[in-house]
Amino acid sequence: MKRLMSTVLAAFALFYLAGVSAAPHTPSKPDASPAISAPAAAPATRHFDVDAATQEWLNTMSPEARAKSDAYFEGGYWLILWDFMVGLVVAWLLLGTGLSRRLQDFNERLVKIRFVQPALYALEYILFTTVVTLPWTIYEGYVREHQYGMSNQDMAGFLGDQLTGLVIGLIFGVIAIPVVYAVIRKFTRTWWIWGAVVGMVFIVFTVLISPTYLEPAFNKFYPLKDGPEKQQILSMARANGIPATDVFEFDASKQTKRMSAHVSGIGGTTQISLNDNLINRGSPEEVQAVLGHEMGHYVLNHVFHGIFEFSILIVIGFAFVKWAFDWVRLRWGAAWGIRDVGDVAGLPLLAALFGVYMFVLTPVNNTLTRMQEGEADIFGLNAARQPDGFAQAAIHLSEYRKMEPGKWEEIFFYDHPSGYHRVHRAMVWKAEHLNDGDI
Repeated sequence: MKRLMSTVLAAFALFYLAGVSAAPHTPSKPDASPAISAPAAAPATRHFDVDAATQEWLNTMSPEARAKSDAYFEGGYWLILWDFMVGLVVAWLLLGTGLSRRLQDFNERLVKIRFVQPALYALEYILFTTVVTLPWTIYEGYVREHQYGMSNQDMAGFLGDQLTGLVIGLIFGVIAIPVVYAVIRKFTRTWWIWGAVVGMVFIVFTVLISPTYLEPAFNKFYPLKDGPEKQQILSMARANGIPATDVFEFDASKQTKRMSAHVSGIGGTTQISLNDNLINRGSPEEVQAVLGHEMGHYVLNHVFHGIFEFSILIVIGFAFVKWAFDWVRLRWGAAWGIRDVGDVAGLPLLAALFGVYMFVLTPVNNTLTRMQEGEADIFGLNAARQPDGFAQAAIHLSEYRKMEPGKWEEIFFYDHPSGYHRVHRAMVWKAEHLNDGDI
């Protein structure tokens, strides 16, 4: 993933994907991991106790590991706030100092073609925001990740990723931002509707090209070696109508210690991918459970549902931005040199206002995503039939996600079900399938 940059214009063009260093590839382990040995209370018996089995799985994490995971994840709550504040500071640096106005005036003197002027400003804007926020980016993405033992990257690899992301952001930005401003100038009264449409078109386009063109810019993808594990994954894909003929591994261990996988793309671009951390650390049951979950996202059309839901939020957000932009411009527009909404010098204000909207909507976005993740969990349990593998995966993911949050804590800050709820769900499924013969 893949990721959006932490500004409003990420919805259109500034895509910020997880990169990798240029370290040599570490091959997959030669043999599959040993099968899972369930904790004492977890074996499938006639008197299976769901709550006891859940607790036994939770107890496989040491108190020290739980404390570290809790501290890492709870610190992320503050990062949401600080990311938001950094975005506002960047907007003020461009608007309050008059730099945005001077940049656009320079562009207008340099190039007389009106459509090209926003492209020049996009180039300057992306470069400026990248440089100004680089210290914060280094702390958040490199220093903090190393403090908690989540990163394998050296500084050279990390900066290389940032450079790759910058190049992609520039390519998308110099295309998308002029298009958006052309729409704003063409439809002065209803630009917020058509601007949202343009934004969603770019997002769909990115979903289509990401598996083939964007993800390989950060990671090396190669076919998973032939063997029982690969055949089990392909069999599960065929059984669930997924049009994939191969399984790919990617070298995320150069970047992180996290385990992940995804079934990405649409139609002919569909690709099943899992990272080498999952292959090297996960048991065969765990790999199947994780891939079953990811196949659930594909089969349940979560990409399309997400696009639809996000489209509604984007339209509402653009309506808010239109109202707020007019209100702010009447009060400070003259001091900042913003003529009207079609003036590209006002781009930092548009970004800041949309950032306010998305910050307030954090619990809504998290809840929508968490609901889809819960649906994929259930699908994965039924597709893979590996409840202990699923529980083990939840334990591994809880190395960087707090295992047992409070109710409101989970609602506001979790974009996935908590580790506790995932393990408990797996044990409930296990209890309901005791007589199946293969559990």
